[in-house]
Amino acid sequence: MENLAGADSGYSMDVPDRSGTTQDLFGEFVVPEPQLSTARPASGWTAPTGPSSKQSWYRRYRRRAVVVDMSVALVAGLLCTFAPLGDAPLQARVMTALALPGAWYISLLLAHGYERRYLGITPDEYRAIGRAVVGLLISVAVASWLSHLEIARGMVLGAAPVLLVLNLMGRHVLRRGLIARREAGADTQRTVVIGNVATVAPLIRQLRRAPGEGMHVVGACVSGLATDGDFATAVEGVPVFGYPDEAMHAIDLLDAEVVAVSSDPELSGPSLRRLAWSLEEREVDLVIAPGLFEVAGPRLSIRPSAGMPLLHVERPAMSGARRLFKRSADIILATGLMCLAAPVLLAIAVAVRLDSPGNVLFRQTRVGARGETFQMLKFRTMCVDAEQRKAQLVGSVDAGNAVLFKMRRDPRVTKVGGILRRFSIDELPQLVNVVRGEMSLVGPRPSLPSEVAAYESDATRRLRVTPGLTGLWQVSGRSDLSWEESLRLDLWYVDNWSLLLDLHIMARTARAVLGGSGAY
Repeated sequence: MENLAGADSGYSMDVPDRSGTTQDLFGEFVVPEPQLSTARPASGWTAPTGPSSKQSWYRRYRRRAVVVDMSVALVAGLLCTFAPLGDAPLQARVMTALALPGAWYISLLLAHGYERRYLGITPDEYRAIGRAVVGLLISVAVASWLSHLEIARGMVLGAAPVLLVLNLMGRHVLRRGLIARREAGADTQRTVVIGNVATVAPLIRQLRRAPGEGMHVVGACVSGLATDGDFATAVEGVPVFGYPDEAMHAIDLLDAEVVAVSSDPELSGPSLRRLAWSLEEREVDLVIAPGLFEVAGPRLSIRPSAGMPLLHVERPAMSGARRLFKRSADIILATGLMCLAAPVLLAIAVAVRLDSPGNVLFRQTRVGARGETFQMLKFRTMCVDAEQRKAQLVGSVDAGNAVLFKMRRDPRVTKVGGILRRFSIDELPQLVNVVRGEMSLVGPRPSLPSEVAAYESDATRRLRVTPGLTGLWQVSGRSDLSWEESLRLDLWYVDNWSLLLDLHIMARTARAVLGGSGAY
């Protein structure tokens, strides 16, 4: 489910059902109202024309993936043929190198490396490469032992890491290209969304947030759309083609490639099974949204029980050994960064002192994990009476969002402070806070006590983890984001934290800082 406390708070969704009665579908939760329209689809809509090109993106992507995989295998074979690995004769090495591309292709095929549901979409595409490497090594070892063939086992063992690294890099480049094309409107899949308006509307918004996923919503079949006696024919700007039980007509009319079913108690069991059968005949993919929009894939798994596929949601994993590992990594990396940056820190301190009167460091009370307060350190970037002048600026048009005070052109910022803020260099003293354990390298940014006092109930979940020097919303737009979007990203991090996610955020931080966008 989309983060309900963060988006457009203040609106409640009272959605009329098909009979015209009104019911509050979300109880105490608050969500944006779905944008409904009574304009008929026929007035501004035309059916797709031309020959069907279902899954054409997949065929192109798979061909490119095969070319990349075979090229990587050929390069790995050539590199290892003349490398001093093992004592196999040159002829055996050459034969092994020639057989490697075919063996690698079969290994990827058996490891589901070309599955349409994975390619360009999920991390399973990368995991398949790891499984293929392991499978290839096991197959070579077993074949060599059973047949007593002269296989250059040492060469294959040396080629394995080359295959892994180069193939991961090649597939990553392919995926980035696919995402770029999809964000430009190409290689997308025409998608029809089915369900109740209470769940269809947030599903459409969520799909629009991720254009790189390639699901372009072209139509919807929705229940609960009666408005003042008329049937509303658009939701969130998407034309509606009847109720869910009329979905097959819309799917054929729109030549859909994907059908996304939102969580709807009326569309389950036999009706959902019949829909799956009909889509199978048309070679249309079926995806079902469980309504848990802010839960990452690794936390979800299917648990069969009593003949039913139950969706199991793992608890957030920031505890025990993982928390200890994160803390150890924070201490080691923060200490190392302070040692490396010592000359830079000294030069910045001198520049701040010469630019304007006042202390070099600015100390401010912030709220950390479990609501505990601490003194956060920064290089001073404002005049000494900045806090006293803040009251005069709060009512300005350019004063940030509903919760966070942040001005694009803050008159209190000094000349050196403006440079430090643009590249976030003023945050470097917080490495001391990281070593102390008051902050982490990655996490939600620490808030002011006044900001925490204004939190809604959902926002207090940010305080479950240690605040960070950088975070998910810092690398996703920084101060340009609204409070609702910043909160949504922070809550997503809290619920889906992992060590790989921290590494990904740290890698993106450098690009965001060097770009300087959203920092002021």
